Order: sequence, then C-alpha cells, then structure tokens
Amino acid sequence: MAKKHISPSLTLLALAISAFAIGSTEFISVGLIPLLVKDFGISLSQAGLTVSLYALGVTIGAPLLTIMTGQFDRKKLLLSIMGLFIIGNLVAAFAPTFLILLVGRIVSALAHGIFMTIASVIAADVVEPSKRASAISVMFTGLTVATVTGVPLGTFIGQHTSWHGSFIFISIIGLIGLIANFFLVPDGLPIPGKSDAHGFIRVLKNKYLLITLLLTALGYGGTFVVYTYITPLLQISMGYSESAVVIILIVYGLMVALGNTIGGRLANHNPLQALLKMFIGLAIVLFILFFTSKLSILGLLTVMALGLFAFMNVPGLQLYIVQLAEKYTPKDITLASSLNISAFNVGITLGSLIGGQVVSKLSLGMTPLFGTVMVLIAIFMTMYLIKLNKNEK
Repeated sequence: MAKKHISPSLTLLALAISAFAIGSTEFISVGLIPLLVKDFGISLSQAGLTVSLYALGVTIGAPLLTIMTGQFDRKKLLLSIMGLFIIGNLVAAFAPTFLILLVGRIVSALAHGIFMTIASVIAADVVEPSKRASAISVMFTGLTVATVTGVPLGTFIGQHTSWHGSFIFISIIGLIGLIANFFLVPDGLPIPGKSDAHGFIRVLKNKYLLITLLLTALGYGGTFVVYTYITPLLQISMGYSESAVVIILIVYGLMVALGNTIGGRLANHNPLQALLKMFIGLAIVLFILFFTSKLSILGLLTVMALGLFAFMNVPGLQLYIVQLAEKYTPKDITLASSLNISAFNVGITLGSLIGGQVVSKLSLGMTPLFGTVMVLIAIFMTMYLIKLNKNEK
C-alpha cells in the first residue's frame, strides 16, 4: 500500500477523471464524422476509420502493453500513459491531413488499452479487499459519464468551433487527469511483475474462452455497424439538425448508462442465459431500425432502444470471461480479462469497417441489417455455449 496516506476516494476520483477523458475520445469522432468529411473531402467510410483504427489500437495495445510493462512502477506508468494520451489527441487536434489525424488516433488508442488494465488494478489496490469490485466500478463510472456527456459535449464544441476544438477539449481533460493522478495516486503500489506470454496460448487453446472472446466481438460489435454512422443517419436519413443531434446523443448516452446498469444486474447470477436474452433484444431492435431509419419519430425511438441494448451485454460478457478463466486458466485471469477488452474493440473495428463498406457500396439505411446478422451469429454462439454447459453437467 501507499507510503504516504492518500484517501482511496481521491485516488478513485483521479482515475475516474482520466477514464472520462479516455471514454470521451474513443467515440468522439462518431459525432464529428460529417465535419471530417467536409473538411478533408473524404467519404463517409473513410471518416469511419477514425473509429475502427482507434479500436484496433486498443485491441493490440491492451494485452501486449500489459505484458511489456508488468515490471514498471505503477504510478510512473500511469503518468506516462496519460502523457501519451494527451500527445495523441494534440496530434489529432492539429492534424494538417487526414492521415496525421489517424496517426494521432492510434497513439491515443495505445494509451487507452493499457490505461484500462492498469487503472483497474490500481483501483483494487488502494481499497480494502472487500471493496475491490466497488472501487473498480467507481473508476469505470468515468467511462459511463463520458458516454452520456463527453461525446455530445465534444460534438457540440466541434459544431460550434471546429473538429480541432473537440480534440483540444479532450486533451485538456486528459491534462486534468494527469495532474490529478500525480497528486492523488499514491506511490509504492504493488508491481505485478513479469507477465507470462504463454498465457495467450493457454487462454486461446480453451474452447470455452475462445468462443466467448468471439462472442464478445460479434455480439458487442454488431451495434457499431450502425453507431459509427449514427450522426449522418440522424441528419441525412431522419432529417434532424446539428443541434438536435447533440441532444439526441445525450439521451442516447443516458439510455446506454441505463442499459449498462440493467445488464449488470441481470447477469449477476447466470450471465450466459441473460446474454442470450440481451442479444435477442438487440437483434430485434437493429432489425426494426432497418425499416424505421428513414422515419423521423419512429426512427428516433428505435435509436433510443438501440442505446438501451447496445452496452447491456458488457458486464455479462466481462463477468463470464472471468468466471471461465477462474475455472479453466486460473493463472491467466487478468490476461483473459484484458483479451476480452481487446475483443470488445475487435467488435468495434469489425462493426465500423463493415458499416463503412455498406455505406460506400450500398447505402446508409442498410447498416442496421448487417448489424443484425452479426448479432444473430452471436445468438447462435450463445446457444451453443449453453448446450456445452448442459452437456458438461
């Protein structure tokens, strides 16, 4: 524990501020896509790379950097991560070309991947063992708040100044997080030590864990075929103004937060059965959106329902992978957890890339149909896992 006493509540606050900055930057470009298209003279599908390449950076960064930095001092590592995050966003903010903007996004993404792993461990280390889960959830509230307020606020700033201003705003929040971490995160935190790279093989060789990682990518990623292009969908297909879109994104964020909370409670006892119901609900909503995407009122209601189901599966998927790791690969629980964070971002990458292809080759209104197909595959995989579990008993 710490050599100098710092209240755990203050440490968690510092981590939550940093998580807010990181959560805001992940999806900030979703609201800025029309501005990027206009400014750089690129297509919608090219602008979508700001989401998919970011997610790819998190996917690669989370497990690899976790293994590479296992012996580093936790506080110094955390401060370095936030510094890297700020640099990435400043590169994006002042990018003279779209390619430089993508480079800035990838740099920020590498910081994102390692931050989520490190911050979870620090949050658990600064409190009593009985309060560890609560401490981690407090740190994650930064991400939830970012979904509700950070992304719409960044979109609002972009619309009223320029997209450059949105990335500067994120950089400032990141700087506040860096300063808060410097003063409020204690020194002398436990160092995990060198990680075992063979853990990758142990996790991926287990069929239950491997199927669940694929399930995470497809079930979570299906939403992003649509969500990556939600701003042009609302503006072009449904006819909403820029100012209306900001308000819609705030309400969408509130629905996400509500769905996340409901999903956590539903998945507490039997995550797999709960996930099956959540995926079915998500597939139905995506399928309905295919028919309502050109209707202003019904389309908006369907988008709100999409927000409710979009992240509902996240707690269940994360809990289930930990339960499987405890049972089959107890040495690799942290690594399995970080691989699932990667799987979420594989889903974002896959979903947004598929969405980009659908937008460029077919139309914006076809994206919900392809999202539905991804989630349907996840439903069949969940049913297969349930069957495997029954056969084992």
